[in-house]
Amino acid sequence: SHERICQYIAKESDSLVVSVEYRLAPEHKYPAAYEDCLSATQHFLQHLQHYGVDPARVTVCGDSAGGNLAAAVSQTLAGSSHLPRLRAQILIYPGLQALDFNLPSYQQNRGVPLLFRERAAFYALQYVQGNTTNMEEILEGSHIPPDMRLKYRKWVSPD
Repeated sequence: SHERICQYIAKESDSLVVSVEYRLAPEHKYPAAYEDCLSATQHFLQHLQHYGVDPARVTVCGDSAGGNLAAAVSQTLAGSSHLPRLRAQILIYPGLQALDFNLPSYQQNRGVPLLFRERAAFYALQYVQGNTTNMEEILEGSHIPPDMRLKYRKWVSPD
């Protein structure tokens, strides 16, 4: 589905684009997709010479769930001393938090196609647990214990 955009990015940026085909939910729940992306990125970084890639120019990128995966891979590799450092991460409308689907961005964009608020929650649940049995709890925000909500309020808050 992303072949043409990857070709465009490679051509316009004069770079090599490696696209990772990772296992999808709901058949493969978390952490399958993350493990696939991390493994592929580590393998690529370990074999840069084989591909003729400058170690100082490696960037990870992803959109939507792929943006989430790119961010997670970047964070995991940030502390790695045995691999080249990533130059950057490019996150295109990434799904980065599922603590609160009632924040202003979800409210402001709740009716904007393609990814309605309910659909975002649906996909997050498919990814994490492989089903949507507690969809209402997620949309209401009652899936997060009060102590955890307080702990992350600094980062996930309408303020």
